[in-house]
Amino acid sequence: MRTEKDIEAYLLRLNRRFDAAAHAGDGPTTYLVYPSEAMPPIAVRVAPPLVVLRVHIGDVGKLVHPKPDAELALFRKLLELNVKALVHASYGLDGERIVLSAALELENLDFNELEATLDELELALAQQVPILAELSARRESHSQASTKA
Repeated sequence: MRTEKDIEAYLLRLNRRFDAAAHAGDGPTTYLVYPSEAMPPIAVRVAPPLVVLRVHIGDVGKLVHPKPDAELALFRKLLELNVKALVHASYGLDGERIVLSAALELENLDFNELEATLDELELALAQQVPILAELSARRESHSQASTKA
């Protein structure tokens, strides 16, 4: 069975910059993987029987004007990206937080599976998050223009 030591060895082999963020004795271990200076860190939590990868994209209230049509457009885009652009991961809501996450079975996790999942998260951060931010900015500026009229 794989352990957090295997995950740490995989991250080292992948040449990813990371820190051990938390380790509570027999409890879960969390690593923060840093894709680049411009991207938020990816939390990799080893909590047997799973390895959960998660990154905070932003808060709903900060990304869109608090109008139902603006939120609907953002949520629609998130669901479309889940279907068309993501294999291992998916966008979701945790309260007001928009997160991108994936869960992998620890017991038989291999190097290639972890690499593919991290690559997918990093690609989403680089390509999809700017689209989501642009969608939100357009909704915000459209809303402000209509309130001034």
